[in-house]
Amino acid sequence: MSAASAAAPLTRRALLRTAFTAAVLAGTAAALAPVLRARRPRQTLTPAPFTEETYRGRHIAVDPAGIRVDGRPLHVMRRADGSYLSGINHFQSFATPLELARAAVDELGTARLAMAAAPHHG
Repeated sequence: MSAASAAAPLTRRALLRTAFTAAVLAGTAAALAPVLRARRPRQTLTPAPFTEETYRGRHIAVDPAGIRVDGRPLHVMRRADGSYLSGINHFQSFATPLELARAAVDELGTARLAMAAAPHHG
């Protein structure tokens, strides 16, 4: 008896069992994917804590509460790609909050930031 004849022929039952097993494995993987993704550490949306410096004569402070230039808050937005932009120059993105604050100081020149108004989003 040869090796080819010793192997069991592929029956309809074996084919359906294989397809069912593959479907169960695919469904389990799809169900577990969000759980496994959630275990990864997430990026924080807050700037690096407690960075302070004087840049071109202006005091820049970056902490979890936000970014301040000479004690006045700088409105900062986080983009989907992880970069930052501000209301001072919202056409250019910056990799870090500190780079953004320096660019804002460059753009402001001798002008000061306005004090933050009351939130208008309802």
